[in-house]
Amino acid sequence: MIDLLNALVVLSNYVLIPALAYGSQLALGALGVTLIYGILRFSNFAHGDTMAFGAMVTILVTWLFQGWGISLGPLPTALLAIPFGIAATAALLLTTDRLVYRFYRQQKAAPVILVIVSMGVMFVMNGLVRFIIGPNDQRFSDGERFIISAREFKKLTGLSEGLAFKTTQGITIVTAVIVVVALFWFLNRTRTGKSMRAFSDNEDLALLSGINPDRVVMVTWLIVAGLAATAGALYGLDKSFKPFIYLQLLLPIFAAAVVGGLGNPLGAIAGGFVIAFSEVLITYPLKKVLGYLLPDRLEPDTLVQLLSTDYKFAVSFTILIIVLLFRPTGLFKGKSV
Repeated sequence: MIDLLNALVVLSNYVLIPALAYGSQLALGALGVTLIYGILRFSNFAHGDTMAFGAMVTILVTWLFQGWGISLGPLPTALLAIPFGIAATAALLLTTDRLVYRFYRQQKAAPVILVIVSMGVMFVMNGLVRFIIGPNDQRFSDGERFIISAREFKKLTGLSEGLAFKTTQGITIVTAVIVVVALFWFLNRTRTGKSMRAFSDNEDLALLSGINPDRVVMVTWLIVAGLAATAGALYGLDKSFKPFIYLQLLLPIFAAAVVGGLGNPLGAIAGGFVIAFSEVLITYPLKKVLGYLLPDRLEPDTLVQLLSTDYKFAVSFTILIIVLLFRPTGLFKGKSV
């Protein structure tokens, strides 16, 4: 029984808790992608760098607060800075829409044209972030590092393995739950949210009903800014901030949106956790866990690792291809790609 508990603790430390935190970050990112696809009718390749921009502003404001001696005690100061990151990201997205995307919407350009345009915006945003904050790793976490430390857990339980639950992981999971609940309440209970859903389901009918398309577009970008900045800041807080990483994150985020069903918010959340758990579980060496579960004579000599962590994104890519081939509408029957 003790060995089983030790195995469960090891699995929680390296698979369950990290995958929950990572899945929460991917879910928030995928929600932004799926909203843009569902309402604005194109795949936004600039979304990863939008997250990077929001995280960058959050970091700069965090450093400013830390310099002034402002903190939240045991919690990261970045929580105070995230609203500033959201506001700056909203201003950037609304400006980009007015200067770039609006023209192509008025011309009723094909979705593929908007995808290409978003790639151009992606490179501009990426360059802007690197120019302002640089290309290197930036750490901005402060406050208490752990909610539960391994040493405290061992002392409390007497087990040989200690459970470590980082503060940033707990904040990520709780924040994701709050944001998702607030978003679903907004989409289902408010007049503006219902207008957005109607616009997504049938644009022509929505326009005939008197729904203002410019307002729908503006609110969509504002929500996407909130989701992107929050997801970007939480990812940087949990791991570290490096602009190029957010470009790489675009693959698992799109995979999450497609797996769940593009245009379906519930699917984006489910897809985020499917991708996260798949990536973490397939790239984690299970030797230590199996060592507790199996008899000594059957204990594995190898790492029992299906793929190296270097190939983590290959997992999302493989899942994405399989879904596109066999179920292009995703698990929750969104819009086919």
